[in-house]
Amino acid sequence: MTAESNPVEGTPLIKPSSTDHPLYDNVVEACRTVYDPEIPVNIYDLGLIYTIEISPENEVRIIMTLTAPGCPVAGEMPGWLADAVEPLDGIKQVDVELVWDPPWGMDMMSDEARLELGFM
Repeated sequence: MTAESNPVEGTPLIKPSSTDHPLYDNVVEACRTVYDPEIPVNIYDLGLIYTIEISPENEVRIIMTLTAPGCPVAGEMPGWLADAVEPLDGIKQVDVELVWDPPWGMDMMSDEARLELGFM
């Protein structure tokens, strides 16, 4: 059994983002332009973006999920996200990985998203 399939207690379930990278805020803003067609809130504020990792060479790796595995746009959403981020100045390439673990929950939404959807 590898360490990956049996995480050490205390290891975060979601890999940390490169929040100190100079392009991080621009990447977040680009993520906020992508919407789930069934929900009037962008995917970033919905909590669907787990990790934004930016290498020193400005290669972006985004780990995301969807609200449910049966989401009708499951095959398209990663491409929409890559298309939103890739044109940013300075970005070399974008890789979007779709994961189901940990599963998305309503507690991952931002306060703005909860307010928009009437949950606050």
